[in-house]
Amino acid sequence: IWGGEFGRTPAAQGGSQPGRDHSPSGYCMWLAGGGVKGGQIIGATDPVGYAAIDSPIHPNDLHATILYALGIDQHDLYFLHHNRKEIVTVNGGEVITKAFT
Repeated sequence: IWGGEFGRTPAAQGGSQPGRDHSPSGYCMWLAGGGVKGGQIIGATDPVGYAAIDSPIHPNDLHATILYALGIDQHDLYFLHHNRKEIVTVNGGEVITKAFT
């Protein structure tokens, strides 16, 4: 797995410290091994790379997919938080099945 939880905005900002800001709406990840089918592109961004427009994937989906590749059901892996069982994909995650087909 290679990637980050955000991309960069497509346009540079000006000012005294010009640069490109964080963009959580459009970023990419590379996956290999674990049964992942190589040579695929899943999803797409708009023409300038600002936001996902086709098959957007939430980080919880990525977590569920990694656990699936490891043979672990996301609902079976939990940690205790204030004496409550919490799953890693607390807000739900969908396995990215396209990655394996």
